[in-house]
Amino acid sequence: MPPAPAAADDDKDDARAAAMGDRRAFQRLYCRHVERINGAMYRLAGYDHARAEDLTQEAFVRAWQKLPSFRHESAFGTWLYRLAVNMALMEIRARRADPVGFMDEEKLPDHGETPFCAAEREELERAIGKLPPRARAVLVLHDVEGWRHEEISEEMDMAVGTSKAQLHRARQLLRRALGENP
Repeated sequence: MPPAPAAADDDKDDARAAAMGDRRAFQRLYCRHVERINGAMYRLAGYDHARAEDLTQEAFVRAWQKLPSFRHESAFGTWLYRLAVNMALMEIRARRADPVGFMDEEKLPDHGETPFCAAEREELERAIGKLPPRARAVLVLHDVEGWRHEEISEEMDMAVGTSKAQLHRARQLLRRALGENP
């Protein structure tokens, strides 16, 4: 949902002031955007609260550092969100040398075991959190954040077909982890 016009105007004014060193203006930007950024980082970090908080703080530190180069061609919130997601994706790439690694399938429950209730958010988050980092990132960006495969491909430096394959595999692993038939 786009920010309300008043918030967008406030963002413009605060972004310009913060770029000139106004810490209070940056604090207002932080307060307006921290929940959205933390939510995206939380999902990309596999529902690891501590890691999401670290990524969120790092995103705002980088935003403060890069704010003087913000050209105001897009809304501040859009710029901040992209900066944060790009930073998280770089962190995922740095943590994972094997870009196509997948979850150990032997650790998944058999269909004979009591399946997880897919409606329970905690179980779903736990299952998503166990996905391999790149598959999880594609799933979150596509299914939760609404990105197109072309955008994911560009941001994650992978072919569109690889993005689609990672999404398919992530969904299969989720269905199995939640005890559903693939």
